[in-house]
Amino acid sequence: MLAVFAKAIGKPPEELRLPAMGSNNSKTPEEIVHKFQSLYPDSAVYNLSHGNFMALSHEDESPIHPRSIVVLDDIFCIFMGALANVADLRHHYGLPRQATEAMIVVEAYKALRDRAPYPPDQVVKHLDGKFAFIIFDARTYTLFIARDREGSVEFQWGMARDGSLVCSDNPTLIMEGCGQACAAFPPGCIFINGSGLISFDHPLHKVRSVVHEDDSGNILSVYFQVDLYTKIPSIPRTGSAANWADAAEVKRE
Repeated sequence: MLAVFAKAIGKPPEELRLPAMGSNNSKTPEEIVHKFQSLYPDSAVYNLSHGNFMALSHEDESPIHPRSIVVLDDIFCIFMGALANVADLRHHYGLPRQATEAMIVVEAYKALRDRAPYPPDQVVKHLDGKFAFIIFDARTYTLFIARDREGSVEFQWGMARDGSLVCSDNPTLIMEGCGQACAAFPPGCIFINGSGLISFDHPLHKVRSVVHEDDSGNILSVYFQVDLYTKIPSIPRTGSAANWADAAEVKRE
């Protein structure tokens, strides 16, 4: 799978760019999408507004981590993996037995966006399984990304030459498209384009970047981990007056 979001929409962490400082071996978003299509001619590609793309192929798909894509009410979702508590989640959200994992996480997102009596970490925490998913709300330009706490499903993110956010489960594609400006998406975390990275197990603690340097001080790579010694000043835990999606909404430019 592949998802590319323009810099103004995706708002990727600037730390992703650190290993690539001084180099220019990344590609443009169009070049990355073209490469994906050449690798997977059977892929379905959604050309969204403002240079955003979402694409999926079932080629080389793991039987235990299948890929799927759904579009419901202008919400695009790519889901990889499987949930163990599908029946409970269908019942919780009032969905029919035919509802897939991708449909379930879209419904969970809609509940957060429209009713939001609790923060997003509480909902993702209730997803039991091995998964990674990307949700893009084309109405509010909200991007919502999550990966299970074990990092069971291969999932990378990086920055294209123009600063666009690139996500894929193909490490080779990410490396070719983003050069060194890429990293594994941190397990147990959520990324919202208006709020940044959040740990759904430790939502009150910051998620920080950690760089790996060589003996000369050159940055070789970067990864993200929860800083259990630093707390975020405050996160509203109750009340629906301030919808979390309002903060995450990205205005059209």
